[in-house]
Amino acid sequence: MSKPMRYSWRLATLAPFIALAGCVSLGGAEPPDSLLTLTSEARAAAGDAYSGTRAETLAVHVPETTAAIDVLRIPVQVDDATIAYVTDAVWVEKPARLFRRVVAETIRVETGQLVIDGDDPSLFADSHLRGTLREFGYDARSASVIVRFDAIRTGDDGMVETRRFEAMEQGISANAIPIGSALNRASNDVARQIAAWLKAPAEDAES
Repeated sequence: MSKPMRYSWRLATLAPFIALAGCVSLGGAEPPDSLLTLTSEARAAAGDAYSGTRAETLAVHVPETTAAIDVLRIPVQVDDATIAYVTDAVWVEKPARLFRRVVAETIRVETGQLVIDGDDPSLFADSHLRGTLREFGYDARSASVIVRFDAIRTGDDGMVETRRFEAMEQGISANAIPIGSALNRASNDVARQIAAWLKAPAEDAES
């Protein structure tokens, strides 16, 4: 995969859409005052324990991403052919890894299933959740954040299932903190949708 291209945009270029300056490479720049992260709204309490066989364990993998998302910045869709980045918005690490942690923790709490989300989860599980994070950023045309994830679930029986999940928040101001907070809420929304999807077959089997 080729490295994402970084563009420098003049404010005048974006003025018809939003009062937002573009981004350039961080190399040699002053470090930001703060870093953004994602936090799961569903949290296992200290001392909570989960157990299960390899066949009962789910491995949650870091999703694939587009080149525009595979950076430490928040992409802004200016129009159909133009992407910029939010000024002063920097993730503590790449969004795909942050998103994976939110999804894994939400599944763990919402389903009670043993979930592995380390660097090599395949060693401990026969069921896997993979996918592609297709949208994770800000749309200047609608002043909204969008999180869109195409999930791929493979079971220990060889069955493969796919589903698209999406969450959107509109009316978000074009600043780093509001956008980061909205992306956190949207990520948790998508994570809950995924957990409900994974939980449904188990509930059907018990009925």
